Amino acid sequence: MTRQPNPCSQEELGSLFLFEKLDPEQLARLCREGHVETFEPGPVYTEGDAAACFYVLLEGTVVLSRRVGADDVEITRTSSRGVYAGAFQSYLGDRVQQVYTTSLRVTDPSRFFVLSAETFATIMREWFPMAVHLLEGLFLGTETMRQAVGQRERLLALGSLSAGLTHELNNPAAAAVRATAALRERVAGMRHKLGIIAAGPYQRDTLETLIEIQERTADQVSKATPLSPLEAAEREDALSDWLDDHGIAGGWNLSPTFVQAGLATDWLDQVAAAVDEHTLAGAVRWLSYTVETELLMNEIQDSTARVSQLVNAARQYSQLDRAPYQVADVHELLDSTLLMLSGRMGPGIKVVKDYDRTLPKIPAYPGELNQVWTNLIDNAVSAMSSTDGQGTLTVRTALDHDHLLVEFRDTGPGVPADIRDRIFEPFFTTKPVGEGTGLGLDISWRVVVNKHHGGLEVHSEPGDTRFQVRLPLTAADTDTSQEHS
Repeated sequence: MTRQPNPCSQEELGSLFLFEKLDPEQLARLCREGHVETFEPGPVYTEGDAAACFYVLLEGTVVLSRRVGADDVEITRTSSRGVYAGAFQSYLGDRVQQVYTTSLRVTDPSRFFVLSAETFATIMREWFPMAVHLLEGLFLGTETMRQAVGQRERLLALGSLSAGLTHELNNPAAAAVRATAALRERVAGMRHKLGIIAAGPYQRDTLETLIEIQERTADQVSKATPLSPLEAAEREDALSDWLDDHGIAGGWNLSPTFVQAGLATDWLDQVAAAVDEHTLAGAVRWLSYTVETELLMNEIQDSTARVSQLVNAARQYSQLDRAPYQVADVHELLDSTLLMLSGRMGPGIKVVKDYDRTLPKIPAYPGELNQVWTNLIDNAVSAMSSTDGQGTLTVRTALDHDHLLVEFRDTGPGVPADIRDRIFEPFFTTKPVGEGTGLGLDISWRVVVNKHHGGLEVHSEPGDTRFQVRLPLTAADTDTSQEHS
């Protein structure tokens, strides 16, 4: 890169919009303490380097870019005289890190007026002390607000997830407690009935046959499949009639349990064939305890499995036991987030999963992607709940060239066209005061675009709003230390 010194013209500086209000003495000081340089095509400064100079374009073409992953993404390209870049935050001193936040290059020979960062900061403080205070307050206040509200956004999401998880855990846990108490009663009844049978007039071979029937019954209960209401009602009637015909009282009370266990009259025929008519009722009731205990143990097993599933989903969602950056299955992340948010969705909202299970795992920050899914799902649910609480959320994954597409589609009222370009702005929200921070989509944008080198866009019309996240299938030398704040 060649830098050519040039004479500084007060008249030329005064013609720029940035300096047009300065008096001759001020323009003279600028020329005295700054200088004019011509840069040949190539870089002027690079993002992340110490911010040493403030640059104002006099003539030429500049390209401003920002690094995303391994690439420099162009932000703007202009030939407008007076545009500036570089160390324009030097007046903030050591309260912010004084590095270039973008990269600047020129595409043809270009002249700049250049001030050192120290000189620019000094002139700003001397000439515009009140403006500097206002700018400091605006910049630092905005950053503080962003951090505070961002933290609040995460706490709100955590609170919503915790409430949903508590609700989801309570149901299977309560079911397991109830089933355990009932099981204790049934086992006690089985012991009592077994004592009666042992003291009764049963032959050894009869008891062995009953024990064999008991084992087969337990195995059959574990394999029982649900019947339709009509089929269940018909089987209950048949079992009740059989029990009544064989003189066993309370058949209407026993038959629903037998039906739930998948048993029919052929099973009762086996029992009747093993004992005489005088001991049939006792044998049936003893076996009914077996059926009930097996059903209760199935309920306990299902409930505890549900609790385990929820705990695993919470661990998957939080990613507490995993590396921040790893190769991840997007479908596992989506499933864990949907499960964590299930308590947030009302009974009128239907969730449809349209997954392409052939998609590969991708390099990602799973914990932060879960935050993106949370924000997008929560927005979709809020949109559908704002009308009649009815709607369908469709989560779709697909291959889109060299990217993995994750689409969240809702049937809510849509995003009005006049605000569609603003929804990713920090602090912009359409929710009532106190319900939205306006940072959910801003955070999502930063995670997807800045952190994952992907894309996030929205397409909306009434009844069909789609937020589409595109993530690279392969790592592009991702800078794992890059922040998205």
